[in-house]
Amino acid sequence: QVQLVESGGGLVQPGGSLRLSCAASVNIFSINVMGWYRQAPGKKRELVAIITSVGSTNYADSVKGRFTIFTDERKNAVYLQMRRLKPEDSAVYYCNRVGETQYNWGQGTQVTVSS
Repeated sequence: QVQLVESGGGLVQPGGSLRLSCAASVNIFSINVMGWYRQAPGKKRELVAIITSVGSTNYADSVKGRFTIFTDERKNAVYLQMRRLKPEDSAVYYCNRVGETQYNWGQGTQVTVSS
């Protein structure tokens, strides 16, 4: 059973930055597409960033230019660097694969953007 563990969330002021980490119990580079999702209270989970096994990336319009997804082969991890955060970025953030049967969801990491 694959385990996904997200970390790095917290409380940050508008305009601030955070870096989220996703550790997996499976070789991340064997997965065709990994992604970061987020879910705000009362809203559906949405996909915000993806990265393919060859390093191609794509982003939701709402985060394009502010968020960067990248991987670290040595650490077998996927990261989401978030800059110029806005209150509407507040949500629980999750990582999981995209376009295939997803793994069991991890606990996620809470991001709260507030002054």
